[in-house]
Amino acid sequence: MGALDGKVAIVTGAGRGIGREEALLLAREGAAVVVNDVGVSGDGSGGDRSPAEQVVAEIVAEGGRASANADDVADWAGSARIVAQAVADFGRLDILVNNAGILRDKMSFNMEEAEWDAVIRVHLKGHFAMARHACSYWRAEIKAGRDVNGRMIFTTSEAGTMGAAGQINYGTAKAGIAAMAITFAREMERYGVTCNAIAPRARTRMTEAAFDMAAPDGFDPYEPANVAPTVAWLASDDAAEVTGQVFVVFGGTVQLLQGWTVASQIRREARWTVADIAANKEALFAGGSPRLAPFVVEW
Repeated sequence: MGALDGKVAIVTGAGRGIGREEALLLAREGAAVVVNDVGVSGDGSGGDRSPAEQVVAEIVAEGGRASANADDVADWAGSARIVAQAVADFGRLDILVNNAGILRDKMSFNMEEAEWDAVIRVHLKGHFAMARHACSYWRAEIKAGRDVNGRMIFTTSEAGTMGAAGQINYGTAKAGIAAMAITFAREMERYGVTCNAIAPRARTRMTEAAFDMAAPDGFDPYEPANVAPTVAWLASDDAAEVTGQVFVVFGGTVQLLQGWTVASQIRREARWTVADIAANKEALFAGGSPRLAPFVVEW
């Protein structure tokens, strides 16, 4: 018995890296999986179905059920086709794992419009388009009188929650994805659908160029397979009450992030003046420093 027996999942960007490991584990836990990947190279060129098909072959060889899809998640009609394929191939949709993404790193003052647009399109629009069509399906199921127990897991990043120099496009998209997950959680709670986000740290095509990620002896904290169990758990019935949350996942660690909380405040029963705010600056920052917090990520 697997934690996801009888369920149907979509995993985007599942031909390689984290998405591949997510698709494989979801299948091992009993889910039928639509493995989506456009199969582009690291620079975004080309297109090849074989990465998705290879993951499908692995799943089938292990006795699971899967089908391949090479649609573009950020294309409105393409994302709708991915959702429709899950229903056509396996009869329903229960789980959406939004993982697909690209990088076009550059300092803000050197970034070109096309580099901004490409990253925002794939990450932010791609997450929204997939979730929108999945949610439309689940809402229609409710209206038809059928039970829904949907799960959405989005992929954000600490570049979005903390900010990372040289990744203004990526960090902005990933911060938007974290906010999007919380908003979808609020909208879809009444329909029996949860939505959470993970910020993974792992060795992938996107991270190898940015970090020293040589495999250490013994347990490898950078192995993409380390991320998959948290995703599979969030997709399971055990996580039915978990929604609107953001988790950092790496190695053997799962961290719960709860941001944008009130750290301190100054208050009066009258309008503030500029001079009075200046005079109370130390009280306003009593809960922390006015300086930019350090970006602390141990790889």
